[in-house]
Amino acid sequence: MKSQREAAAIFDALDEQHPGADTELHFRNAYELLAATILSAQSTDQRVNMVTPALFERYPTPAALAAATTEELEPQIHSTGFFRAKSKALIGMAEALVAQHAGEVPVDMDALTALPGVGRKTANVVLGHALGVPGLPVDRHVLRVANRIGVAEGDDPVKVEAQLCALLPKERWTRASDCLILHGRRVCKPKPICSMCLVQDHCDYFRTVITADERVKAGERPDRKKKSKREAAGRASKPKNAAAKPRTKAPAATKPKKGGRQPGKPARRTR
Repeated sequence: MKSQREAAAIFDALDEQHPGADTELHFRNAYELLAATILSAQSTDQRVNMVTPALFERYPTPAALAAATTEELEPQIHSTGFFRAKSKALIGMAEALVAQHAGEVPVDMDALTALPGVGRKTANVVLGHALGVPGLPVDRHVLRVANRIGVAEGDDPVKVEAQLCALLPKERWTRASDCLILHGRRVCKPKPICSMCLVQDHCDYFRTVITADERVKAGERPDRKKKSKREAAGRASKPKNAAAKPRTKAPAATKPKKGGRQPGKPARRTR
């Protein structure tokens, strides 16, 4: 794991690589961002942004959405995927806002995660981007990039969130998450484009995996080096000017003369 000082240098480089990093979901208030983030599960921000303008025009408030039915809502969000589960979550979330929070989005992690369809990542997105409360959302991009660079270890989002928060001051939490997400989408993809990365000098993955692969491609495999040393040692143990043993030829078989006696056979008696 990196130190706080090195983590600061890493996120400075990510800030430089992704200036103005922010959520790519379009919203005008906390309610809209909450609904959009629920829709973004197993979908893309671009797809959600195509759906939400018409959705929020028809349901501009939690009260309006709470009055909707799943039959009305499903066709409007169908293209985001998992539309049946999402329609139930959206209506349940809106009903809970109206019944428990007077139609307002609560500024509290526990209250947010108690809403239908809202997990810790969604709550952090809303807190950090719409409510001004420091939050560090951890999605699959954050998990991949943070582990590769070495600013976090593990695949548990809650633990990775805690590790990142411990490395950074609160005022950097939300932007740090945005930078990691954009870096994962644009540069540090499942197949990373390391030539574009400004964090190479600090990246554990680049140092231990990418550069090792390059050495292998160049033929600098460790097992080859060891083998060559053994071979060299074997050659060195033999004297350079050792006399070669003379080869002895096997005696050539003699061909018996015509009419002569073959060796090993008795001579023919003549009368």
